[in-house]
Amino acid sequence: MAPDLDDPACLGAYFEAVQALHRDGRLLAYHDIADGGLFATLAEMAFASRCGLAIALDGIGGDPLAMLFAEELGAVVQVRAQDRDEVCARLAAAGLVVHAIGEPMADGRIRIAANGMMLLDTPRADLHRAWSATTHALQRLRDNPAAADEEYERILDADDPGLDPRLTFALDADVAAPYIATGSRPAIAILREQGVNGQVEMAAAFDRAGFAAHDVHMSDLLAGRRSLADFRGFVACGGFSYGDVLGAGEGWAKSILFNARARDDFAAFFGRSDTFALGVCNGCQMMSNLHELIPGSVAWPHFVRNKSEQFEARLVQVEVQRSLSLFFAGMEGSRLPVALAHGEGYAEFRDDADLAAVQSCVTLRFVDNAGATTERYPYNPNGSPQGITGLTTADGRFSILMPHPERVFRAVQMSWHPDAWLAGDGHSPWMRMFRNARVWVG
Repeated sequence: MAPDLDDPACLGAYFEAVQALHRDGRLLAYHDIADGGLFATLAEMAFASRCGLAIALDGIGGDPLAMLFAEELGAVVQVRAQDRDEVCARLAAAGLVVHAIGEPMADGRIRIAANGMMLLDTPRADLHRAWSATTHALQRLRDNPAAADEEYERILDADDPGLDPRLTFALDADVAAPYIATGSRPAIAILREQGVNGQVEMAAAFDRAGFAAHDVHMSDLLAGRRSLADFRGFVACGGFSYGDVLGAGEGWAKSILFNARARDDFAAFFGRSDTFALGVCNGCQMMSNLHELIPGSVAWPHFVRNKSEQFEARLVQVEVQRSLSLFFAGMEGSRLPVALAHGEGYAEFRDDADLAAVQSCVTLRFVDNAGATTERYPYNPNGSPQGITGLTTADGRFSILMPHPERVFRAVQMSWHPDAWLAGDGHSPWMRMFRNARVWVG
């Protein structure tokens, strides 16, 4: 049942006041109370922030239990202590009823008091696990039970700092600027196939890095209307080539391997000394299946269904490894959040020998929020061994990776980012890899 709205003008005033406070940077958090009531709202805010709460409902009047569970119109907002009086005054001036009811606490307990009585005093993690219990039970039935359990146990990690980026290079350093200033724009092919997506973002990233990005459909290469001989580099983009009905990326690779013209074109491209290529997500799977054509990629893995047994779309954290990859020059040691979206990203190596052989060619590994390489879900969404999610060839010219840096080369594209990343030109640290490619071309 929808909550009552007796005064539409009051709702309008409430909306305008909240929007104004948000524009002025006065709000730290917001959650409406109409779906679940005040208690559910407070609990969910504490769960998201992994903090405790000290709530006092004294002086508000009425039955505290009714107040905690009534699904009426209203919201809880979090503000800085120094802004509290101003925020309360501005909301009251808009004709709204406003109360200061509490503050977050670092001790991890949720305490609610009213009229001199302690109504609740319990660990936040206990409430969080109870709130998530039904989801966990369903997830164990639907997904890989081990992955479901790992995610559920994560609630007990009281020291989880959340995403914690670390940069080993200057965010505002545009290493490609001297090359862009020459006016030369090397040609790069942005490859597409039926079902591929992300080509626009990819083209935009390379364009900003100083390349001339060309939209090249596989049908053009297969028919001989275009040739990779015209390009210094190519990118195989993400998506669902052929709807993944032939295995993610495999049908795309076979359209090359089993077509004489395309096979010769790609083999000649990989055989040149002045070329580079990047495969992302679906394109990563495609290029991994072309290892017989790509020098130095013989030990690359095959990418198969995620261990979680589900399509994963998350903002995750990876660490850039020391390698010869032209894309990650000067970035090694950095921990960066990145978008990820795939159903078949588990790196399956033929044997332990291949896994050992690629160690110097690993470019990216999944890390947990403490920065440790991990196979634990959901920090490692596909379960790949040793957190491996990016590789390059022995000479660093051809790279594959499962995450999507092209989707987050600008800070505003990210669902979360440090505020400092909005300064300057607004590019995220991922822009560095595209600029690195321009530096390599020269």
